[in-house]
Amino acid sequence: MPSELPNRFLTPEDLVEMFELPSVETVYQWRRKRTGPRGFRVGRHLRFDPNDVRCWVDSQLGEAA
Repeated sequence: MPSELPNRFLTPEDLVEMFELPSVETVYQWRRKRTGPRGFRVGRHLRFDPNDVRCWVDSQLGEAA
């Protein structure tokens, strides 16, 4: 994952690219299981705040330590 996240809301496709996930379905599974970064809907589109993604990554690193 790049150290500097884009200065815009992220799409599920952005997360797939950043974390080298197999597909966007992984992102949607995270959301259903409430295990991934916090997301929100804009109409029918799912978006992620870069700050929330960074906090989620930090929490995952903390749990791994």
